[in-house]
Amino acid sequence: MSGRFVEVPHGMLPAETLDALLEAFVTRQGYDTTDTSGDGMRGWTAQLKRQLEQGELLIAHDLQTETTEVMTLAQWRSFGRDLADDEEG
Repeated sequence: MSGRFVEVPHGMLPAETLDALLEAFVTRQGYDTTDTSGDGMRGWTAQLKRQLEQGELLIAHDLQTETTEVMTLAQWRSFGRDLADDEEG
């Protein structure tokens, strides 16, 4: 299973694609999109972008299902991965 997921640097994704992934994450997690100072979905995606920048979230591509989604570090590690696993040494 260690080769199942590949981290995708969020800065390499087109803005529209990143926004779509973050919106799907917000919806899947059940966030109240009327929250975050009245900014709704935009507020949540902005907050998630900050978490991506800070390394609290990451974008992962699942080679088995050929899907790409946002994961928390805890989710990433639950698959037995560390951030350095994708780096060649």
